[in-house]
Amino acid sequence: MSSTPPDVDLSVALRLVVPDADAVPLPVSLRYAAADPYAVTVAFHGDDVSVEWVFARDLLLSGLTGPCGYGDVHIWPGNRARQELVFISLTSPDGQAVLEADRRDVSEFLDQTTYLVPAGREDDFVDLDAEIALLLAS
Repeated sequence: MSSTPPDVDLSVALRLVVPDADAVPLPVSLRYAAADPYAVTVAFHGDDVSVEWVFARDLLLSGLTGPCGYGDVHIWPGNRARQELVFISLTSPDGQAVLEADRRDVSEFLDQTTYLVPAGREDDFVDLDAEIALLLAS
C-alpha cells in the first residue's frame, strides 16, 4: 500500500456471516486513492492486527447490481428483512469469509470514488511512464 493517504477513507459496518448465528460486526475501512485508480482496499482492524484486501473497484461497482467475481473475491447483491445488502466472499489459503454490508454504505463509498475518478476514466490518472520506470528499477 502506498505511503500517501487515500483520497477516500470510509469506515463501514461490515458483518461476518456465520452459519446458524447472527452476523458478527467487524471494524472495517474502505479506502480508495486516485493514484491507484483501479483498486479499492478493504482494511480490517482488530486487536494489534490489521489485514488488507485489495481488489478492483469495477468488481465492487458490478457487485451492487449482480453477482460477479474473479479468483479470491466474489461480490453479489442481496436482501434480508427488506434491507438491501452487498455480500463479499473472500477466499485465501487460510479459509473463506463471507461478509455483508448495507448497500447504501457501499454505494456512498463508490459515489465518492467516482466523484474523484469517474468510472472509465482511470487511465487519465495513471502515469504509465512512471509505472514502467518503477518496474524497471526493481
